[in-house]
Amino acid sequence: MAKKAAKKKVAKKKVVRKTAARKPSSSFNKVQDNAHEIWLAGLGAFSLAQEEGVNLVRKGGKLVNERTGQVISESSKLFERLVSEGRKLEGKGRKMAGDAVGGVRSDVEGRVGKAREQARTNWDKLEKVFEERVARALAKLGVPTSDEIQELSDRVQELNVRVRELAKAQGAEKAAAAKPPTKKKAATKEA
Repeated sequence: MAKKAAKKKVAKKKVVRKTAARKPSSSFNKVQDNAHEIWLAGLGAFSLAQEEGVNLVRKGGKLVNERTGQVISESSKLFERLVSEGRKLEGKGRKMAGDAVGGVRSDVEGRVGKAREQARTNWDKLEKVFEERVARALAKLGVPTSDEIQELSDRVQELNVRVRELAKAQGAEKAAAAKPPTKKKAATKEA
């Protein structure tokens, strides 16, 4: 708007100048005309500066838009590169952590194995102590041990076998004595 107003003023001044040029000029008029021309030159400079400013702002806007696009493009590339580097680092970190955990795991498993073995040994010792104490208590009460009961059971079986053998032998003797005499014997008796 200021640009249009300045152009209108310049156009009016030209009209006034033409009319002034028709009049006979005097030295005062010449000074006035020179002052007027200086004024017009200032207005023209102002108008040109304004136009240049607008052009610079437009160019600046275009440059800003271009630079913004470049910045966005570059930042996208940078972001992708950072993601890529992050993936690499994550892989290395996982590998290192896996190696460290593997070493710790084998160490822990070894210690756990030793602890299990120690626990088994201690449990076996405790079990033996318990068995011995129970056996002593039962012996004091007169309760036979399982070995003594097994020995007696074996002895009873052996005796059962002998009793059967003796019973068979006696049964055979009784059967032989209870049999009637045979004909040969009967004939001998008659004679």
